[in-house]
Amino acid sequence: QVQLVESGGGLVQPGGSLRLSCAASGRSNHHMGWFRQAPGKDREFVAVISWNGGVTSYADFVKGRFTISRDNAKNMVYLQMDSLKPEDTADYYCAARRVVFGISKTSTDYDYWGQGTQVTVSS
Repeated sequence: QVQLVESGGGLVQPGGSLRLSCAASGRSNHHMGWFRQAPGKDREFVAVISWNGGVTSYADFVKGRFTISRDNAKNMVYLQMDSLKPEDTADYYCAARRVVFGISKTSTDYDYWGQGTQVTVSS
């Protein structure tokens, strides 16, 4: 069983930055993804990192602006978000996928989810 707790959300002006954190209990041998869900919209993939940090992948709409990273010694996963736009406003969730499978951009492939952290980009 893996428990995930996100933090770091908040209100930021357009063009600003935030760093989201995801603390994971248990073993760190999971691929980790970030997803987001805006009001009235479906949950969508943002970024994923393999269990050892060697592979990352991003949604097109965040490439060059967001960076996913992890520190397995601390059981932490991060999402550095720069050049934020109002359309980035959403609840952000981290999720874990067992390493026996490959990385995935599909939310239903993930086994564990955090409760989410809210990000609001507004002036």
